[in-house]
Amino acid sequence: MSQPPMFTNDAVVLGLLAVILGLVFYSSHSNNRFCKGFYKYVPALLLCYFIPSLLNSFNIIDGEASSLYKIASRYLLPASLVLLTLSVDFKAIVGLGPKALIMFLTGTVGIIIGGPIALASVGYFFPEQLGGDVWRGMTTVAGSWIGGGANQAAMKEVFNVDGSLFSVMITVDVLVANVWLAVLLFMASRAEQIDKANGADTRAIVHLRQKIEQYQAANSRIPTIQDMMLIIAVAFGVTGLAHALADVLAPWIAEVAPQLDKYSLTSGFFWLVVVATTVGLLLSLTPVRKLEAVGASKVGTAFLYILVATIGMQMDVTAIMSNKLMFLVGIIWMLVHAILLLVVARAIKAPLFYLAVGSQANVGGAASAPVVAAAFHPSLAPVGVLLAVLGYGLGTYGAYICGLILQQVAP
Repeated sequence: MSQPPMFTNDAVVLGLLAVILGLVFYSSHSNNRFCKGFYKYVPALLLCYFIPSLLNSFNIIDGEASSLYKIASRYLLPASLVLLTLSVDFKAIVGLGPKALIMFLTGTVGIIIGGPIALASVGYFFPEQLGGDVWRGMTTVAGSWIGGGANQAAMKEVFNVDGSLFSVMITVDVLVANVWLAVLLFMASRAEQIDKANGADTRAIVHLRQKIEQYQAANSRIPTIQDMMLIIAVAFGVTGLAHALADVLAPWIAEVAPQLDKYSLTSGFFWLVVVATTVGLLLSLTPVRKLEAVGASKVGTAFLYILVATIGMQMDVTAIMSNKLMFLVGIIWMLVHAILLLVVARAIKAPLFYLAVGSQANVGGAASAPVVAAAFHPSLAPVGVLLAVLGYGLGTYGAYICGLILQQVAP
């Protein structure tokens, strides 16, 4: 029987996460020579994610038993999406062009073909361990990595995946996806050098970022308590509205058109993200946009960093030891996805931003795609959300095709 974690009270765990975030930000902006040298190579955002994962891995906290991720993803994520979209020029987002969509679809194809390639290659050497129903379990990972939780659950039912096998696949899904998230966050901190080496055309992204920065510079002022309370009112008022609508829309669609579950339209979380993003974009066309001048996006970004820490505490780096072969399959699977993205990005000279967000919109969905997008600039977070929502629609189809191929190549 395993030992209970050192801290089980979520209030204590939240305090730990807050202190970790504070120390990371304090040290990353320090003039200390060691700190400057350290953060030259290690992005602060990566530490905000990785340190909580170590606390979980070494049984200081229990990420699985904690409610903090659910709270952050259901309350702070939609609130941050509202605040980050307030100042966005929607026309400028659309003007980013087709490359973002191309990279997203490339990521989807990488997941569809990566699973069969990984199973066939590792299964060739270990046919006994990877035979039987392993391919069925892998369809649930495909559902999660192309779409999200609803698509994963759909694949579990479609391919009749055993409960014990499903639990192994969830572990592989979470750990490999989180390692890839860490890689993307590290790459984001080197975006300028990578784009320069690739000869990527970043003008549309730079233009959008500059428009936001110019607006902030021209209108920013020291916020008053009234300003801060208005920011809170808008953020959580819209979050409440999004929850209210999601609570009505998801069950109603499930009742009148249950077949739409394959598009994730019966998922409450799907509607939560869609409503929060849509209302945020609509508010950017109103005087509410002026809240950006008093730091709306900064508050939204702070919410995102708390979400990053709670995502990190879901990861157990020691779990790889108990399912080595399946993790090897997962790593090869993700490598195929990554290599295909790199090849296409090189061919069409797509900026790293499109690669990273296109990948995470598939693998991480609406919870982490805006985190990766915001690592490039807070104003770019909505791009991650829009692509992640598209992933929910494609998830069931892509995973089903992947499942059919997996069945053919299974040892």
